[in-house]
Amino acid sequence: MPVTNNGMPALKNNSSVTCPPLMALFQKRVEGDDALLDLAGLRFREGGLVTEFYAETLMGLEGLLRFKPTPEAPAIVHLSRGINLFEEESHLLINEFAGSFKDQVFGLVIHDQIEITTRFEDYLDVLRKMESRLREVQVSPYFFIEYAVGLEPESFIELFRAVPELNRVSACIDISHIGLWQTRAAYSRNHPGKDVCAVTPHDPELPEVIEDIQGAVRSALDTVLDVIRALGHLGKPLHFHLHDGHPLSTLSPLGISDHLSFLDEIPIPFEYKGKRSLYPMFGPSGLLRIITESLQLLGSDRVSFSLEIHPTEGRLPLGDASHLFNHWEDKGNAERMNYWMSILLQNHQLVLEACEKSIVN
Repeated sequence: MPVTNNGMPALKNNSSVTCPPLMALFQKRVEGDDALLDLAGLRFREGGLVTEFYAETLMGLEGLLRFKPTPEAPAIVHLSRGINLFEEESHLLINEFAGSFKDQVFGLVIHDQIEITTRFEDYLDVLRKMESRLREVQVSPYFFIEYAVGLEPESFIELFRAVPELNRVSACIDISHIGLWQTRAAYSRNHPGKDVCAVTPHDPELPEVIEDIQGAVRSALDTVLDVIRALGHLGKPLHFHLHDGHPLSTLSPLGISDHLSFLDEIPIPFEYKGKRSLYPMFGPSGLLRIITESLQLLGSDRVSFSLEIHPTEGRLPLGDASHLFNHWEDKGNAERMNYWMSILLQNHQLVLEACEKSIVN
């Protein structure tokens, strides 16, 4: 796979347009043996998807790399949620990942920390220390800090404004995390002390507050675009976690309101504007605006996109992948994995089409 001058891998699609790396979660997420990873590898190769791994240990990543569907394409690795930049042990682990896998990985992702607001200057100091250590690794992977713990977006932006000199440290913009923060903030202005994500589709008060909920949901996109503009103007490479969400969603088996497909609709038990379902925060049209804004600000050589969509219930016959599961008596979980892969590929097509439109225009 070609690599740009900034160390970011580039992707050629069928129309010969150069796109940024387009990735998705490469995990089991379903009970079963490693045949599930073989299935994921097959579907990723078919769709031209690059991998984002979750790995807590070096050995864990080594095991996952055996199933990497595109060996020539550098991957993103999401490290443990327990990483704490105030701990020397975390620094050493990050440096081990960077040094051991620099030829196979172009970015490491960790979650942000609440200390960004409570110990801002101290957090800047540990980032400078992290950058210094990464410079010791020749052609080090980028180090992306993901918006994850629910900071005010302006605090997240200010973090990167404060360290423009750090070349290897940048942001991972999780669009749905930011969108839900804004939805909660907007709703609470009209309903003080109320959390919009605590409302359920069967809440008897829902018909009375549905307009306020939808108004709050509609405000999410503009906030995400504002964050993209603010961080994009810094000129640093940006990584994106792409997934949709809605405070009324009960689609996730984990009980969360996001990590949804951009094609999902959220069912409700009454008719609202002629439908018994709601569109998610972004949908395909919002996704297009997000990708267009990102590429216009930074170009395809400083942006990477990863679909962080979780599986929901559904089954899809295995078809050409049946041979991978000849040793399974019950193919149910294999079909659930195959269904998840089909959702990822549908959303990958949306991202690809959005990139083509953005680059051509």
